[in-house]
Amino acid sequence: MPVSPLDYRYGRDVAKEIWSREGRHARSLEVERALIWAHSKMGRVSPEDYDAIAEIADPGIVTADRVDELEAETKHDIMALTKAMAEAAGDAGWCVHLGATSNDIVDSAVALQIKDSIALQEKSTIKLIETLCIIAEREKDTVMLGRTHGQAAVPITFGLKVAVWIDEMRRHLERLREIRPRSITGKFLGAVGTGAAQGERALELQDLVLEELGLEIPVATTQVVGRDRYIEWVGWMANVATTIEKILQEIRNLQRTEIGEVAEAFDSKKQVGSSTMAHKKNPITAENACGLARIVRSMIIPSYENALLWHERDLANSSSERFTLSHSMILLDDVIAKCDRVLSGLVVDRSRMRGNIESQNGLIMAEKVMLELVDRGMPRDMAHEELRSASMVAVETGSNLEEVCRNSESIMKLFSEDEFSGLFEPESHLGSSIQIVDRAIAIAKDQASQK
Repeated sequence: MPVSPLDYRYGRDVAKEIWSREGRHARSLEVERALIWAHSKMGRVSPEDYDAIAEIADPGIVTADRVDELEAETKHDIMALTKAMAEAAGDAGWCVHLGATSNDIVDSAVALQIKDSIALQEKSTIKLIETLCIIAEREKDTVMLGRTHGQAAVPITFGLKVAVWIDEMRRHLERLREIRPRSITGKFLGAVGTGAAQGERALELQDLVLEELGLEIPVATTQVVGRDRYIEWVGWMANVATTIEKILQEIRNLQRTEIGEVAEAFDSKKQVGSSTMAHKKNPITAENACGLARIVRSMIIPSYENALLWHERDLANSSSERFTLSHSMILLDDVIAKCDRVLSGLVVDRSRMRGNIESQNGLIMAEKVMLELVDRGMPRDMAHEELRSASMVAVETGSNLEEVCRNSESIMKLFSEDEFSGLFEPESHLGSSIQIVDRAIAIAKDQASQK
């Protein structure tokens, strides 16, 4: 019976296929085939025997079920695979797994899984960046409250908020492309990394196998490729999961009833927010993705521990890695897709943003007024104290800051009436926001278009 929520609740099929039992099996067969292909190129295996192996290196012929049957007897997964291939290959079975150790197959097959995973991750990351760019372009001059410490700060635009997310995701795309060659490295130098079982041309054999598979070639290995490679990839996934949770956490906060500036799309005709509170419209997809992001991050600790193998290797990493690599990738893929879904349907309430600004009674413009006072000759510390004192009065009395400031002789002697009114327009204190948004979009689009 299904136990893991990945079986019945979370994850896209396109990601699950890569890390499924069948996906692992098919890629292991492909590695075994590539090994015999390399031997045939070097003259150790005849073309006829290679053709026989290539024909049966098919999960429809050498099935995962048959391998499981043999593993129940041998208690060894790769030995079961090679026995299943040999029995299907007939006379050509003699060359199956020739000169290899189990982890030559396992780690190279995992490298193929990582290779396919990274291709999917690059595609989904670019799609998310494109979605963010659409929002940032549309909302680059949508003024809203900037907040620090959970309190109203100074004006910002929603587009600038999104531009920060764009640039962070762009950096993740850059990182993914940088780590790709280190993460998709296989190995084929036998039980302790010497290549003794492959003979004098071991390095040539390894090169041929890995080039045939489209994998990177290591400089030196033990029986396994260095797990620093896996740590780096899982670390990337944890990093991306954190960024996405940060984005969705902000969406959730801005959807809070008392803020109400953005919201997840909600199907009012069918969707239910609560089993008892019929009025509820909850950010369920964002919450779901935030919870899954935490699981992705949790995989980084066992990934570090899986690098701590005895001597040239032990088996303590094997069972753990069946969770850390597969679950990280499948869940992150789900998280990215859900983030894209939330953002694609995001409801932006510009009138509520303006209302929240107005509810601050001009306080968010205190910095603007202070800087104008300095520009007109008032010492900076004096200007700060003038605005601090006026702001405290405005807060305590519920007055508008502009009204309080108009009662200050030291402030008003530096302004005309018309000049002073203009200081309290939020649009007057956005700095370079629009230029920053435009630049972030242009840089991200340029990088996303690169191969």
